[in-house]
Amino acid sequence: MPVPEAVAQLPTTEQPVSRAGRNLRAAIGVGVGLVAVILLSLFVWRPAFLGVLVAAILVAVVELTRALGRGGFSAPLVPLLVGAFAMEALAWTRGPTGLLTGFFLTALAVLLWRLAAGPVGYRRDAAAGVLTALYVPFLAGFAVLLLVPDDGALRVLAFIATVIASDVGGYAAGVLFGKHPMAPSISPKKSWEGMAGSVLACMLVATPVLVLGLDTPWWGGLVFGASLAVSATIGDLAESLIKRDLGIKDMGDLLPGHGGIMDRLDSLLPSAAAAYLLLTVLAPV
Repeated sequence: MPVPEAVAQLPTTEQPVSRAGRNLRAAIGVGVGLVAVILLSLFVWRPAFLGVLVAAILVAVVELTRALGRGGFSAPLVPLLVGAFAMEALAWTRGPTGLLTGFFLTALAVLLWRLAAGPVGYRRDAAAGVLTALYVPFLAGFAVLLLVPDDGALRVLAFIATVIASDVGGYAAGVLFGKHPMAPSISPKKSWEGMAGSVLACMLVATPVLVLGLDTPWWGGLVFGASLAVSATIGDLAESLIKRDLGIKDMGDLLPGHGGIMDRLDSLLPSAAAAYLLLTVLAPV
């Protein structure tokens, strides 16, 4: 039955949707809330940010193991959760050596824990568990290492602000100018024009933050910005590849308009490692 024209012209209550098919209003609201939590925890009491990070990592580990479970991979959850907590604690108290030690102990615990389930699928499940330990808590540990120095809040802020700039700049440039797909079989909407926007936005954000906050040379901000644009894009594509292989859209549904916690950490995780290594050279403690 045709809809009367007067009814068809009535305003709808649908929320604005982005090109990615998400509720744009909800995504912006959640994003602003997350930024507020990060800033408050960073600049009111640094250990509070460590608590926020650990909570996010534990949720992300659960999300990733559940997603892998849909693909037939049974990564041992208990040693991964315990190991994730231990890695971040050791990174905070013992530095890079502690983080590396925590990872190796977690990987060993995963291998031993999985033995109880028998030989069928052992290599598959053990590999999934070690990958989870490496991908989530180990890479997140570099954000903890950034936080440790007295100016750690500024280091973490520089890292997170630059990654956010990569997402925003890439999205804006992709919407306005995107014509040449970067990896159509993995992420069809990601374009080389968007990548250029990410690099430019990262440089514009990173340079003043590093020069004014961490007393680095101006060119250090350009190198830092360009490098994190690349690492953030690689992280985004890596998670997209995993999700496409598993046949899922999101790792979770905890954050309206965003998906799960893991969907927000995809570009941050490899960028934490890149930021730590770069700032070790550009702004040594």
